[in-house]
Amino acid sequence: MTMFGVQFITHYTDTLTYLDSVRIALEGGCRWIQLRMKEASDAYAEEVARQAQKMCRACGAVFIIDDRVELAARLHADGVHLGKADMPVREARRLLGPGFLIGGTANTFEDVLLHYEGGADYIGCGPFRYTATKQKLAPVLGLEGYRTLIARMRAEGIVLPVVGIGGVTAGDMASLAEAGLGGIALSGSVLRAADPVDEMRRVMQIAKQVSDNHGRQDQN
Repeated sequence: MTMFGVQFITHYTDTLTYLDSVRIALEGGCRWIQLRMKEASDAYAEEVARQAQKMCRACGAVFIIDDRVELAARLHADGVHLGKADMPVREARRLLGPGFLIGGTANTFEDVLLHYEGGADYIGCGPFRYTATKQKLAPVLGLEGYRTLIARMRAEGIVLPVVGIGGVTAGDMASLAEAGLGGIALSGSVLRAADPVDEMRRVMQIAKQVSDNHGRQDQN
């Protein structure tokens, strides 16, 4: 049985730093952290990344750096996630080699195909719905958009995990799994909660329930 995956994307608020968000996710049981610091200077991003990586390694969590391929290589992070305006997946794979996880952001089947042919390990696909944490939002997909995309991938023989991103909450997991997705990536819904660590725990519990339910369906 494949576990329905949960990825946490770092963010900051008026009261929480990037590292606070990493700590919250790890304490809540998430074991896949993507450090996303789009507006930060290279020096600050590296300083935070080094500390975040230590925290992830202490918990046995996967540590992914958004966009900054050279930093991921220098720190020997587990991988890198590339948005549509970042370095192409093919180029990152050439630079990093086979030992790194590479994810690519997609909104259309053409995006998925490009990442697949470039050697991506997974697709971050969205947005599922409107999200205030992302600037220059691509067209919202919704459940029907995911179903259409997954069906096209299957028809073309493309086998890659698809992770739902953009405005996703814990309550969406069951329906996204039904649509064929392999996981979700979230940020704001956890950090905005009254008790973010408890909310992260709740997300992980629901993910396990979704995985268990799909495992039983696969056996029937």
